[in-house]
Amino acid sequence: MVSPARTNQGAMFFMLVLAVSMISSSSCHAQLSSTFYDQTCPNGLTTIRTAIRTAVSKERRMAASLIRLHFHDCFVQGCDASILLIDGGERTAAPNNNSVRGYEVIDNAKAQVEKVCPGVVSCADIVAVAARDASVAVGGPSWAVKLGRRDSTTGNPAQALTDLPGFTDSLPILISHFDKKGLSTRDMVALSGAHTIGQAQCFTFRGRIYSNGTDIDAGFASTRQRGCPSSGGNSNLAPLDLVTPNSFDNNYFKNLMRKKGLLVSDQVLFTGAGGSTDSIVSEYSKTPATFMSDFAAAMINMGDIEPLTGSQGQIRKICSAVN
Repeated sequence: MVSPARTNQGAMFFMLVLAVSMISSSSCHAQLSSTFYDQTCPNGLTTIRTAIRTAVSKERRMAASLIRLHFHDCFVQGCDASILLIDGGERTAAPNNNSVRGYEVIDNAKAQVEKVCPGVVSCADIVAVAARDASVAVGGPSWAVKLGRRDSTTGNPAQALTDLPGFTDSLPILISHFDKKGLSTRDMVALSGAHTIGQAQCFTFRGRIYSNGTDIDAGFASTRQRGCPSSGGNSNLAPLDLVTPNSFDNNYFKNLMRKKGLLVSDQVLFTGAGGSTDSIVSEYSKTPATFMSDFAAAMINMGDIEPLTGSQGQIRKICSAVN
């Protein structure tokens, strides 16, 4: 039988460990701050913005690619720039291979920042800032990016396979993916709204447009079939939002309510039969300001996923390789 004294000692020890853990956890997030580089690299954010604006002006689609790059980085072992490592294995993992884009834009932004303050700004922070600047460049919202992340020295291709949402995922699976990263269902729907810009490859939506399903508008399916044959043409591109493909707006949600979501993982957000996310889609379709605000908040939340801070990781000299 355990004595009361020993029981009390055990309880006190547990509470002490819990308190230290909570302090450690809170201090990790406390180190992320929108003013992190104000003293060490005051011109860093302006330098990044110029590089991103230039890239998006050359290719409008790049805005969507940079937002997606940030997403695919954060969902695999946190927002640590692991996806940028050529030898890290994530680039060639199935969800990313010949799909994720924008590496050269980040490399260029990093090179420009290194000229003004070498060895100070992490690649992980550049990816986060680039996503915000890309959004603004195509009419989307802005937000105060929290900074102070450091770069990982390894990638995690296995986690890329298990943790990144898929284009045929059901709603419960999508919710589970986001919940695992500490993101709410509302965050998930808002972040999915990034599909108001960008394009998808034929193989990702072929099954949907040839399904003859009741959840897809027949005319929409027919139009999409012209650029995506039932076989071949796997890499043929189609805009995720056919109405305003290069502008960040709320048309994506209007499309879903008309059964014109391009991917299965898009359309599952709205069933029209009282699905758990139907009301959010409806709200965003009617009030673009709410969508913009929620998207910005969700991007901030996503940027908080498992950052490396303090003495963890490193500040890479170039983003594609460890120092």
